[in-house]
Amino acid sequence: VEFLYCDLASMKSIRQFVQRFRAKNCPLHVLVNNAGVMLVPERKTEDGFEEHFGLNYLGHFLLTNLLLDMLKQSGTHSHNARIITVSSATHYVGKLHLNDLQSRCSYSPHGAYAQSKLALVLFTYRLQHLLTANGSHVTANVVDPGVVNTELYKHVFWVVKVAKWMTAWLFFKTPEEGASTSIYAAVSPEMEGAGGCYLYNEERTKSADIAYDEELQRRLWTESCKMVGISDESSRVP
Repeated sequence: VEFLYCDLASMKSIRQFVQRFRAKNCPLHVLVNNAGVMLVPERKTEDGFEEHFGLNYLGHFLLTNLLLDMLKQSGTHSHNARIITVSSATHYVGKLHLNDLQSRCSYSPHGAYAQSKLALVLFTYRLQHLLTANGSHVTANVVDPGVVNTELYKHVFWVVKVAKWMTAWLFFKTPEEGASTSIYAAVSPEMEGAGGCYLYNEERTKSADIAYDEELQRRLWTESCKMVGISDESSRVP
């Protein structure tokens, strides 16, 4: 196990990480996009993005795109490279505001968090479409880990914190249990060659209806490329 620093809230840090990783000249078989914040007060990343959208979504969008060529080189017909992105059941109530992705007009911690998690599902489905169109030996899937007992809840209202402290042992998953579906997506033989899936409790299930809107997927992808400063290679793919 080797640690390389990467701050998903910093486009500069992400690019520096990718440079350091490339210098190692090693294959990349699995990428798990797992970092995130939840219900933080209104604040911005160093690049000026609303923190939920900038860290939870745009950071992973840029990281994945910068590593995509290495994933394609590492995947084979019998052993696809795999991209696993961690979303949340919160995406079911999320709304994507394409005209206000930074939540400048009206900020709600819950709304911003849900939007970032919906964006991750839309991103995964569009990414899989592009990978399939290019004949790449890479799959992209999105995971709902469930309600997990971690420090992610430190910004919730104090009453919720008390309730969590009292009931976590009964209703919350342990971090190990929460990681199980991501691990399943990353290494299970059953998932070989399967992409564009939404997984919960190690089973394929249906995501929010809006996540299957291909036009919305395309528009978000194009806008995301502009925001992180990369070329939109998907424009040539229907």
